Amino acid sequence: MGSARTQVACGAVHSPELHLLRQALQPYRRALVLLLAGQAAQALASLSLPSLSAEIIDQGVLQGDARQVGLVALGMGAAAVLQVLLALACTWLSARIALGVGRDLRSAVFNQVQRFSLRELQQFGTPSLITRSTNDVLQIQTLLLMTLSMVIIAPFMGLGSVVMSIRQDPPLSSLLLVSVPLLAGIVGWLMGRSLPLFARLQGQIDQVNRLLREQIGGLRVIRAFVRDRHESARFEQANAALTDTSLRVGRLMALHMPAVMAVMHGSSVALVWFGAHRIASGQMPVGALVAFQAYIVQIMISVMVASMLFTMAPRALVSAGRIREVLDTPPSVQDPAQPVAAPAGGWAGHWRLDGVGYTYPGAAHPVLQDLTLDIHPGETLAVIGATGAGKTTLLNLFPRLFDVSTGQLSLDGCDVRRLPLATLWGLIGLVPQQSYLFSGTVADNLRYGRAEASEAELWEALRIAQAQDFIAALPQGLAAPVTQGGTNFSGGQRQRLTIARALVRQPRLLLLDDSLSALDYATEARLRQALAASPVGRQAAVVLVGQRVSSLRHADRIVVLEQGRIVGQGRHAQLLADCPAYREIVASQQTQESLA
Repeated sequence: MGSARTQVACGAVHSPELHLLRQALQPYRRALVLLLAGQAAQALASLSLPSLSAEIIDQGVLQGDARQVGLVALGMGAAAVLQVLLALACTWLSARIALGVGRDLRSAVFNQVQRFSLRELQQFGTPSLITRSTNDVLQIQTLLLMTLSMVIIAPFMGLGSVVMSIRQDPPLSSLLLVSVPLLAGIVGWLMGRSLPLFARLQGQIDQVNRLLREQIGGLRVIRAFVRDRHESARFEQANAALTDTSLRVGRLMALHMPAVMAVMHGSSVALVWFGAHRIASGQMPVGALVAFQAYIVQIMISVMVASMLFTMAPRALVSAGRIREVLDTPPSVQDPAQPVAAPAGGWAGHWRLDGVGYTYPGAAHPVLQDLTLDIHPGETLAVIGATGAGKTTLLNLFPRLFDVSTGQLSLDGCDVRRLPLATLWGLIGLVPQQSYLFSGTVADNLRYGRAEASEAELWEALRIAQAQDFIAALPQGLAAPVTQGGTNFSGGQRQRLTIARALVRQPRLLLLDDSLSALDYATEARLRQALAASPVGRQAAVVLVGQRVSSLRHADRIVVLEQGRIVGQGRHAQLLADCPAYREIVASQQTQESLA
């Protein structure tokens, strides 16, 4: 019952995975043809050696003909040298193909992930995507290398050895009718048992990666709340599950070699036993027995090498399925089929939300509902609300990190879903809630905003973002190194550098997602003044999300969100008078009298 279910599952799973492998090998068709020819020639050279050995014994040694021994020995030497040269060439070619496929798959997964929206990234999860682009690709690459360099020659050797064995002595070759099916049955049973375990193993690797990322990223929180033992227990549980599955797989794989060797040695014993009787009765020459024994060993080795494919294939096929799942997932945010071209005079920069709503996949209720809002060039719009009101989600709709579920978001009257993504992204400068810098230099990070920006433009952006002083104080200035994540800078410095990066872009819409929270009031005030006086502040619309009323009160307009709806909008004084939700936020931070 269980075996039948496993076989059905295997049949259902393997077809698309094998299709992925066929697609990956398409660019290497010529190399594969050359490899097949080389492996066939190598097999012929190898198959000739036992026959030549039999000829030396029967026509040279037993006849006392030294000249014949020498001539056949020269032929054997030439065949052996040819086999070695072909083996080296085939191994080199196999490595080139396997490593090329690994490179192509990693590139395909990386490029596909780059096209994903936040929805797909959340669907798969960062740990799983990392595992799929590294460990899963490595499993396929290893399988291909083993298959192309060793397994692909097994059919040539196995079938050739069967034919040569029958030529040597047909009655004795009947031993193959027992040994080969027995060995094939053992391999099939091991594969059927191991496939579900390999699928579970890859999922458990994802889980261990996830826990490691959580515990490394949240190390300060874990220590601050003395949760070391709890987190150790969580990791121990996931690690124990991974270890248990690995041991079960290892036990199955440990049966492979002893079973193959038992069949091989049993076949050799039976061969010597029956062959000796046939030699004694004069039905078979001595050399034929020697050659037959060599062919039997080659057949067993061929089956054993082929069985290595079946021990590695289940895990590689599971990995191929996981990679195919990523490649076959269409991004929910895509370029339009018929994009709208930019107006002759360029985009004016008037953004409008008309009845916009958004619901996260699987959520029971929308996070944004019926938002109608106009944002004009040169206007600073602030968005405030309680935690979970949908402020960050609202900002993510502008660059189409998500697409609206209902309603329409438009630029100058054109639905943003009709704009090419590159055009839309080129108009927007985003400063995310989490300030993130990439490894490289300060200049490298700033030019993420605009690659062709001059050094003067970089310094101007740093001046507006109030980052000029501490960058100029560094010995290397703009060439100063930045570690991954910008961990060699403080939180406030990272925020200012990410703001400068967005300003370098010279956007028509600047999105600041709680990007001033790490700044003191004086630095924040100077930054606001410099931004307002800059070309970006005068020409671009600025949408500022924040929690501190002091950071938002000077905006041209403040929008108050509550449970995904706009419950008030206007200037600070107007909202104090007319919006209870805003008054409550203000009162929670400081007295109304001090702000009036």
